[in-house]
Amino acid sequence: MKKRAFALAGVAGAMALGGLLTSCTAVKPAAPVAATPVVVPAPANEIEPPAAPREFRAAWVSTVANIDWPTKQNLSAAQQQAEAIAILDRAKALNMNAIVLQVRPSADAIYPSKLEPWTEYLNGAQGESPKPWYDPLKFWVTEAHARGLELHAWFNPYRARHATAKSASVASHISRSNPSAVRSYGKFLWMDPGEVSASKQTLDVILDVVRRYDIDGVHLDDYFYPYPIEAPGATGAEAAALDGAAAKTELDFPDQPAWNRYVQGGGKLDRASWRRDNVNRLIEDIYKGIHREKSWVRFGISPFGIGRPDRRPATISGFSQYDKLYADAELWLEKGWLDYFTPQLYWPISQTPQAYDTLLDYWLAQNPKGRHIWPGLFTSRIGAPAKSYAPEEVLKQIQITRERPAATGHVHFSMAAIMENRQGIGDQLKAVHYTTPALIPATPWLGNTEPGTPSVRATRATGGVNLRLSAGTANAQYAIWSRHGEQWKFAVAPSSASDFTVADDAKHGPASAVVVSGIDRLGNEGKRISVLGAAAK
Repeated sequence: MKKRAFALAGVAGAMALGGLLTSCTAVKPAAPVAATPVVVPAPANEIEPPAAPREFRAAWVSTVANIDWPTKQNLSAAQQQAEAIAILDRAKALNMNAIVLQVRPSADAIYPSKLEPWTEYLNGAQGESPKPWYDPLKFWVTEAHARGLELHAWFNPYRARHATAKSASVASHISRSNPSAVRSYGKFLWMDPGEVSASKQTLDVILDVVRRYDIDGVHLDDYFYPYPIEAPGATGAEAAALDGAAAKTELDFPDQPAWNRYVQGGGKLDRASWRRDNVNRLIEDIYKGIHREKSWVRFGISPFGIGRPDRRPATISGFSQYDKLYADAELWLEKGWLDYFTPQLYWPISQTPQAYDTLLDYWLAQNPKGRHIWPGLFTSRIGAPAKSYAPEEVLKQIQITRERPAATGHVHFSMAAIMENRQGIGDQLKAVHYTTPALIPATPWLGNTEPGTPSVRATRATGGVNLRLSAGTANAQYAIWSRHGEQWKFAVAPSSASDFTVADDAKHGPASAVVVSGIDRLGNEGKRISVLGAAAK
C-alpha cells in the first residue's frame, strides 16, 4: 500500500534480515488494554464443545518500495524465503489466520508471468527473476497453507509505475507494449481505466493467477483513478487525503482520448459518472470471472474509508473517494460484487470528522447483501513521528469491531509493525485479542455444502494426546476441540497435517475429551466426531 505509512513509523531504509528474525520480542509490551477476547474457553458441562471461534485476522504484506517483503532488493532466493517464513511464523504464533500479499505492485509481478514482467522490488531491475530462480508466489502459498494460514493475492489494478521506481521499464511492460493505454500523472504512470485494453490487462492478470495458483482470495487496494495532485511533479496526495486536505488546483487525469471516443460514440454519462462506470465494469468482471474459475476464491476490496458525501453521517467530513478516485464502493456492496469489504479506517476513534466507529457503522449500513466487513487498521502508525497511535488505539478498534456482530474481522496495515513489535503491539494482540486460534468466517453465498468427515485416531502419550489425521472430502483444515477440566480449548490444523498433539494443560491436566471436524475452503464445518472421551467410538 503506502510507502508513506512505512516512513511514518520512523523506519529508516529497509529492515535487515537479522532484525526481522530477532525483533519480535525485543520490545517490552505496555500494559494491555482491558478487552474481551473473541472467544474465551468457558466452563462447560456439556459433552459437545461450543461453536468454533471465527474472525478474519490478517495483515497486508506490501512488496512495493520494499515496505514489508522483501525488506530490500537483491536478496538471494534463500534470504527472501527466510524473510517470508519469518512473517508466516509470526502470524501463526500470534493466532492470525491470513496474509494479504501484494503480488502486482505496478503492472509487474512477484511471480513468473507471460503477461507482465518481474517487479524490480525483488532483484533491483524490472524483468529480473530471483537468484537462484524460484516462484515466490508458489512459495508463499505453499508455506502459508502448511501453517493453516490463508494467502490472499493483492493486486494494484491500475498503477503502472510507482514514484519510487528506479529501473527502466522492459519491453513486456504495458508502458512499452501498449503505451496508448498508459498515462503519465505526477511521478506515476497509470493505466487509464477508460481504455478497454487497460482493464482487460488487469482482468487477464488476475484470472491467470487464479487459474495457476492455489490462492484463497483476490484483493484490490484503494488505487483506482489516482489521488489528485496539484502539479506534474507533486507527491503526497494520499497523505493529504488522509489528513482531510485536498489539492487547491487539481491536475486532472489525462484521459481525454478515451473520453472523446466515448462522447463521439454517443455516450450519455457525464465525465465523473463515466469514470466511475469504467471502474464499476472492471469490478463486476473480476468478481464474475474469479468465480467462474474457482468458486471458493473470495474477492475483496479495501477502498479509502470515507463514503459518498451525500450519504455519509453529518459528523463525517474529508476526502471523497467517490468524487476523486471514482470508486463507487457503496454500489459494489449493493450489487454484491465482492465477498469481503475492507474499508481503510485509518483514523482514531476520537477524531470526530473521521471517527473509526462512526465510519464502521456507516459501512455496515451499506451492506444489503451481508458481505463480510473486515475493516483495515492503521497499525503502522504506532510509534510514528507525527500523529502516532498508541497500541491501545488499535486494540480498542478491534474491540469496537467485535461489538458489532456484522463486522467479523480486520486487517492490519502492515505486517512490518507486527514484525517489529512496535511498542509491544504484537505481544498485546496475542495477550488481549488473539488468545486462541480462530476460523475465518464462512462465505455461504459461494457454497454451503457440508464437507466430509475426517478419519481420526487418538492415542494417549506422555504430555498429551496424539492424533492421527486423514482428511475427508473437501477438508482444508481441521477444527480441534479438547476438554481440560471444565474448559474447552480450541486449535486449528491444516488438512495436510497427518499428526497433531493435544498437549496436557498445565493447570487442568490431560484432555478428557477431543472433538474434531473438517473445515472446507469456504469455512463450512462438517460433522463433529468425538475421538476421545465417553462419547468416542
